[in-house]
Amino acid sequence: MRILGIDPGYAIVGWGVLEFDNVHFDVVKYGAITTDAETPFDKRLCEIYDDMCVVIEKFRPDCMSIEKLFFNSNITTGIDVAQARGVIMLAAAQKGVKIYEYTPLQVKVAVTGYGHAEKHQVQEMTKNILRLKAIPKPDDTADALALAITHGHTGGSRLSEIMRGNEVTQLNKSRK
Repeated sequence: MRILGIDPGYAIVGWGVLEFDNVHFDVVKYGAITTDAETPFDKRLCEIYDDMCVVIEKFRPDCMSIEKLFFNSNITTGIDVAQARGVIMLAAAQKGVKIYEYTPLQVKVAVTGYGHAEKHQVQEMTKNILRLKAIPKPDDTADALALAITHGHTGGSRLSEIMRGNEVTQLNKSRK
């Protein structure tokens, strides 16, 4: 299975393509789509869409693993990331690529086995799982590869459903 991992953003979109044979991962290619802050936002979205279409056409993934949107304190940034995420998902949908979404917690558990892992721990495990000499840069690229690993480890299995159930349980506990 060929998996395209995506860490969405509007300044930097990390992407990574992995081959997975249900046991081992092989790195096909990874990189980042970047847009200039001086470019009008609508043009940045067009650039992201066009570049994502090129990545999809070139590497022909079977599926896309993308991070679910997580709103922190800055809602404006979150909305802009959501718009970029939308054009990324549109590119995949138009090319017939099945889309799977994973939360940061799911990525941490799938890559490190620990839901409270820190970013550097996830990146170090990503490097080790993929047998890379160094953690890919920028960080968004390493995060995209972690998302692809997450789908390889959990996609199409009951584990992803169980993990989603655990998140709902944890969310309900935190609201009490």
